[in-house]
Amino acid sequence: MKRKIVIILSLLSIIFTLNKTSGEEKKRMQTEGKERFAVIETNKGTIKFKLFEKDAPITTKNFIDLTKKGFYNGLKFHRVEPGFVIQGGDPSGDGTGGSEKTIPLEVTPKLSHDSAGVVAMARKPDPNSASSQFYITLDAAQFLDMQYAVFGKVTEGLDVVKKIEVGDTMKKVTIADDK
Repeated sequence: MKRKIVIILSLLSIIFTLNKTSGEEKKRMQTEGKERFAVIETNKGTIKFKLFEKDAPITTKNFIDLTKKGFYNGLKFHRVEPGFVIQGGDPSGDGTGGSEKTIPLEVTPKLSHDSAGVVAMARKPDPNSASSQFYITLDAAQFLDMQYAVFGKVTEGLDVVKKIEVGDTMKKVTIADDK
């Protein structure tokens, strides 16, 4: 009887040890397989885009972190190039600003500027200078592939993207799970 108890306790101890994971690992496991989206509420309507966390983890983490801090709330779209892109995410409002952090260029052939609605990081001439500014394509722009980090794709509100003008506001930007 004692031997059975010892064996059962030993097995329980092994199972407990194998199942013990850090908070970060548990969080990763809970969100694995779930898609997350960015939701931009503008003065013209709502834009929702899927985040490519698997293929652009550094870039999406930067965007998500800034969003959760409220960084984008109230910022304006400072650049609109008809048939090309709309761009925002600059706290100075003129294309010269950013957050206090830069991230390295993160590209993969899997992610392409192949249509309207592609979301990618803007940057300075230095490939590793992306910070907070991002753009959404208004048409295919594959000449940008492997030069700018694509990290999302509009799933709702492409009509809103096409209505954006210089000076339009991102009232609120949030991150949502697909449920």
